[in-house]
Amino acid sequence: MTDESIAAALPHAVALSWGIAERPERGPKRELSIERIVESAIELADVEGLGAVSMSRVAASLGFTTMSLYRYVTSKDDLLLLMQDQALLMPVPPDDAERGWREQLREWVLLTQQAYAAHPWFAEIVVTGVLLTPNNLRLVDWGLRCLASTGLEAGDKLAIVLLLGGYARAGGGAASVAGRESGQPDLSAALQELVSDERFPYLRPALVAGQGAAGSAIAALGRPPTAGGFEFGLDRYLDGVEHYLGQSAPERGQARAAAASEATDDRLAFYRKDPAVREAAEKRREAESRLREALKREREQIAKARERAAKLAARAR
Repeated sequence: MTDESIAAALPHAVALSWGIAERPERGPKRELSIERIVESAIELADVEGLGAVSMSRVAASLGFTTMSLYRYVTSKDDLLLLMQDQALLMPVPPDDAERGWREQLREWVLLTQQAYAAHPWFAEIVVTGVLLTPNNLRLVDWGLRCLASTGLEAGDKLAIVLLLGGYARAGGGAASVAGRESGQPDLSAALQELVSDERFPYLRPALVAGQGAAGSAIAALGRPPTAGGFEFGLDRYLDGVEHYLGQSAPERGQARAAAASEATDDRLAFYRKDPAVREAAEKRREAESRLREALKREREQIAKARERAAKLAARAR
């Protein structure tokens, strides 16, 4: 296939990211380019957030008209995709055969998470599938390299890389939130009051315990996420991969078959569609709504009672 035919088969922004889409003729000064547009948009998003990125704002930051940008990038969606790809441009360390797959894969996840965390806006962009842009695919290729020595089937390796890539993206978004909310109050004490045995019979004991890895992770629900929590989860993912590697090929086949159990799928479909279950779920939501209102009224009355008590005390003095 020629570049032209490949470009015709791809979304325009993807073709742009590969450098095979038709580009406009530049003006005499050759000051504007797709690269400059994307870099300016990223700088704007890093400082002011994704909501600040618009074709007009980016054009103004470069000293051009909005229509000038449309000659290079045809829509804001295309610009966002190009920003995503540029954000994933990162150096790939050389292959080191002496390091085990787990150490390599752990490093891959942590470095990927850092790339996401460096651009807090990345997690706000909805991803509907695998990004087909070159830097993202280069990242996937690097992840697959980490598993090259495992002997796993290609499909299994890709599934692991995509799973851990999603975890890295979620962790990067959480890290950026933690950075923005570092000055916010610790909410764990409030959770201790709100999470009762009656409403959350399994969460409450873990929250009260507050000791050990599991307790600390649950208690962290009231605080911004920490790097330690991310790495704890990552190590559990890698434990699962290691267990899977220890299985024989037939055992792996059985595990895949069990995961795709028709019986489980049928049960899930039944739960979603059964009228009695749906009616009970709706009543539960209504009851929870009434409870929230009752708790709100109770808090309001307590506040008023405190005000009245304070006024009486002031008069007594």
